[in-house]
Amino acid sequence: MRMETETIAAIATGMTEAGIGIVRVSGDDAMNAVDSIFKFSGEKKQLSKQLSSVRSHTIHHGYIVDENEEILDEVMVTVMKAPNSYTGENTVEINCHGGPFVLRRVLEEVLKKNVRLAEPGEFTKRAFLNGKMDLSRAEAVMDLIQSRNEWARKASVKQLRGSLAEIIKRERSEIINEIAFIESALDDPENYSLVGYPEKLFGKVENWEKEIKQLIDSADCGRLLKEGIDTVILGKPNVGKSSLLNLMTGEDRAIVTEMAGTTRDVLQESVLLHGISLNLMDTAGIRSTEDAVEKIGVKKARNLAKNADLILYVVDVSVPLDENDREILSLISSENTILLLNKSDLNAMVEEKDIREMIAEANLPQGDHICVIKTCTLNHTGMEELEQKILEMFFLGKIRNDDEVTITNLRHKEALEDVCFSFNNVKKSIEDQLPEDFFSIDLMGAYATLGTVIGEEVGEDLVNEIFSKFCMGK
Repeated sequence: MRMETETIAAIATGMTEAGIGIVRVSGDDAMNAVDSIFKFSGEKKQLSKQLSSVRSHTIHHGYIVDENEEILDEVMVTVMKAPNSYTGENTVEINCHGGPFVLRRVLEEVLKKNVRLAEPGEFTKRAFLNGKMDLSRAEAVMDLIQSRNEWARKASVKQLRGSLAEIIKRERSEIINEIAFIESALDDPENYSLVGYPEKLFGKVENWEKEIKQLIDSADCGRLLKEGIDTVILGKPNVGKSSLLNLMTGEDRAIVTEMAGTTRDVLQESVLLHGISLNLMDTAGIRSTEDAVEKIGVKKARNLAKNADLILYVVDVSVPLDENDREILSLISSENTILLLNKSDLNAMVEEKDIREMIAEANLPQGDHICVIKTCTLNHTGMEELEQKILEMFFLGKIRNDDEVTITNLRHKEALEDVCFSFNNVKKSIEDQLPEDFFSIDLMGAYATLGTVIGEEVGEDLVNEIFSKFCMGK
């Protein structure tokens, strides 16, 4: 893969007013480039000291100046010399006052010194190319930046520390040892016996496959950790869907009136539930209507229900069940639905037995297992029970184990599925009593595919695609 040699620079902090903003410079000429625009303060200024002569991992006070020696900003400059830096190259970070205009002006002066603007993710890409981190850890950097809750942060940090890479490297080492033994036995049968070997290999492959499948099984949980639970609030008009959204977000985000059909489009909000993200979607009330705009809203509600991770089906107990409720039941699944009997403070015309009878009539698989909770958004009744049920449905004991590695990256999941396919081929070859060189072919396939997860067997195009999704300056 092509190693980058040009010196690059970018603003590494957000482009907004802040106490501090950082311009990062990395490459062979990083210190020389910054030296030409940085003036030490105090006694060091009199000594004409240069950054190239200071010790690594030290910070220095001074001023950034333009070509006319006009001071642009008072700064602190951090020097990190190769190979002991994030990128493995000479790196200088200019800590400026955090105004967007100031940061841009300092960056402009740096770019005049034979330095080019960094591409998105290029600093981390160089860290990968220079062997400072494997590809799975590099991807964890971006996952950490984008983490939206505590569990996603923990999963990213765990991967950043090399938990996934450790498993991959160990399995690759064990696989290559088996490949080497098979090849040696085929080349030198007098000194290496294959008697009884296929049975031993079968057991080893099963153990590898079991470990990889555990990682694959964690991927759905990992997606929810990373992206949040897509939660659709369904119900007829005026049953309290918008009131539920407002209560769960703690804000008056949705308009609430006594007029049916107030909500006509999808309103989306994200909330944290015990550290887990819920992507709440308040939808238009599902009913037969001639209103063109409301029809569009109802259609959107139906489409969202098909792909939802969780459906909160809200029923107004003060109003009898009707055909619209039957239609809603046709949209839901018993596995991902919580049914809320709302407005429980009013005279009830609907009891739990009534809704369960309608569920039975709808012939929903496992419909008798749908959780039903009495709620009242006016006095917060049932909210704690609802929160606990959501946690039980999605994360019962799965994400609370700090020792468990969780896959949060679709690329990793697909690669691991391919590895299991290769393992299955090995087992089938053993069962079919095929020659041992067939084992080697599929074992090598698994070995190579595992290598793509950590970047030891990956093409430049894929690397460029991965890092193009990073933010600028990282």
